Amino acid sequence: MNKTDKVIIIAEAGVNHNGDMATAMALIDVAADAGVDYVKFQTFKAEKLVSKETRKADYQIANTCDGDDSQYTMLKALELSNKDHKKLISYCKSKKIKFFSTAFDTEGLDYLNSLGFNTFKIPSGEITNYPYLKKLAGFKKPIILSTGMSTLKEIGDALSVLMSEGLSKDKLTVLHCNTEYPTPMEDVNLKAMNTIGAEFKVKVGYSDHTLGIEVPIAAVALGASVIEKHFTLDRSLPGPDHQASLEPDELKKMVESIRNIEAAISGSGIKEPSNSENKNIEIVRKSIYLKMDLKKGEELTEKNLIVLRPSNGISPMFWKSIVGKKSVKDLSAFHKLLKSDYND
Repeated sequence: MNKTDKVIIIAEAGVNHNGDMATAMALIDVAADAGVDYVKFQTFKAEKLVSKETRKADYQIANTCDGDDSQYTMLKALELSNKDHKKLISYCKSKKIKFFSTAFDTEGLDYLNSLGFNTFKIPSGEITNYPYLKKLAGFKKPIILSTGMSTLKEIGDALSVLMSEGLSKDKLTVLHCNTEYPTPMEDVNLKAMNTIGAEFKVKVGYSDHTLGIEVPIAAVALGASVIEKHFTLDRSLPGPDHQASLEPDELKKMVESIRNIEAAISGSGIKEPSNSENKNIEIVRKSIYLKMDLKKGEELTEKNLIVLRPSNGISPMFWKSIVGKKSVKDLSAFHKLLKSDYND
């Protein structure tokens, strides 16, 4: 990451609104208060996303606790209408935060494009969806690609589709991701983020589903240019994603920590005293002093010299060249040695 780059933080509200617009707007409030760049929802029609035979993932069954293992039924209750989208976009503008959403089919992409979206997000599940990739590449707009469950070959295949359809590589950011909710720490494999960057020469980021905020912060330290993280009003709410999401205070802490790390890694890389520490050099480093009284003509030795703060005298790095010299005058104990005090 260049020192002038700013990490883009996407707060993933997703479907944590539970189908309720008041909750959705409360999520926008939380995201705006935390200082993220985007608050992201999901744009889909259940019948165009899953067949009615599709069962919920294990984590969805565990987190919804409604006795119904139908993914279709769950998603149908979480759809956002056209009216909902426009209301949320308007509310985001009033809160001075950018509205974002992920579409899961080509019609959804066209819809978001009609709303004036200038950046699109490909969710992990669509990385092998050729018609979707082709459609999106045709917009010639920046794309963020999540790569959960993917191999390097599958990522390469998706990039080949996007670029063969006219997308330039400089408009692409690839996010390392694991789609287990929550992701076990031993499965994060954070180094894979930079493997992706090195292999495909693209900007990289990280979409996180672990518990806590440590891993996205570490990803920023490793060079992530985009961070995406789920958040909720309350982790105890029923729904597929709440338990792997941050609560409001945690989201705010994550943003603060990322901005701190962002500042910490933004230096030139040249090892030299910083502006803030220059003032400390004199008071922290040392000079050569006399440990005891010295008569004119006495030799300066290891036994009668001492090193003390501050460093506004002769540097101890000249110690070897001074030992053996003779004083040219009487000197008192704890006198700061000067070049005029000894024969040269």
